[in-house]
Amino acid sequence: MRNLKKILALLMTGIMLVLAAGCGGGSSSNSSSGSGAKAPSNGKRVGVAMPTQSSQRWIQDGANMKQKLEALGYEVDLQYAEDDVQAQVSQIENMITNGANCLVVASIDSSALVNALAQAKANNIPVIAYDRLLMDTDSVSYYATFDNKGVGTLIGKYVEKKLGLAEGKGPYNVEFFAGSPDDNNAHFLNDGLFEVLKPYIDKGQLVVPSGQTDFNTICTLRWSQEAAQKRMEDIISGYYSNGKKLDAVISPFDGISYGIAAALEGAGYQVGTNWPIITGQDAELMATKNIISGKQTMTVFKDTRILADKCVMMVQAVLEGKDPEINDTKSYDNHKLIVPSYLCTPVAVDKDNYQKELVDSNYYKAADLGL
Repeated sequence: MRNLKKILALLMTGIMLVLAAGCGGGSSSNSSSGSGAKAPSNGKRVGVAMPTQSSQRWIQDGANMKQKLEALGYEVDLQYAEDDVQAQVSQIENMITNGANCLVVASIDSSALVNALAQAKANNIPVIAYDRLLMDTDSVSYYATFDNKGVGTLIGKYVEKKLGLAEGKGPYNVEFFAGSPDDNNAHFLNDGLFEVLKPYIDKGQLVVPSGQTDFNTICTLRWSQEAAQKRMEDIISGYYSNGKKLDAVISPFDGISYGIAAALEGAGYQVGTNWPIITGQDAELMATKNIISGKQTMTVFKDTRILADKCVMMVQAVLEGKDPEINDTKSYDNHKLIVPSYLCTPVAVDKDNYQKELVDSNYYKAADLGL
């Protein structure tokens, strides 16, 4: 099964890299690196550890960052661990052994990286956490991410407005999904979401027939599409088989949304008739197509070109002995220190504004979306 997943991931990588070459999502219109051509080497090496190639956004993140760093003259060692925790540990250890001057890490399970990161600190190698906070370590220097609690708030506010909750409308039947329990972002997102929606649960405007609202119950290990589909199938058969209407499924990630949609289709739900609101995050190409077709209602767009830019600026600053730009020194406590961070701003995207946010910004081309 693991070999099959790796083969599928490699096939997806090829497809996504082709798409990246033809659409803005894999390019860098906001980059300071111009055409992306390699600059003469400055003799410094940057290790970039990414979690997986099974998601479009991580492929784009890696490609964007590699391009931008090479344009500044850095040698880049870009590695993907395919959601294998031990593989990522080995990759980071090898980066250290091979002379990395700086590490950028988007972790799978940061608790497993503590010893490897301690090696980096012992070798005076600065570590920048990328999009996922590195927990329980004093070896992380900075954090580049989006406002993850803000992502949850955006999703909650969108649902609030879409259902007219602030005007007292309801009750509506909803179900909740959360991200991976070993990813700190999932917790921040969930906190932001429930700050908005829990009052409506308490008032009875939102009803959860499954009763599943606790994070440990609704979380989805590794943000898995397959796990989400299975759980959604169980929820449908257990709580909606009697014809009870399902009004909304709150998903924190486009990949999870695909699993939810597959379960709904398998149970006979149809877009335009009894299809519920489905949320998401990352504005993946497939998710955007699903928004256009009505299979997904919204997603949260996190422009990875901007995030890559900010992270590259951090790398450049620390390797030049300067202080990088940060805009948050309070929010991200990893249990060892509060990590200085730069938070980029996410945007809610639906049928009404995907053209402006995704096409007009050159993140995707109209042709990529079948327009």
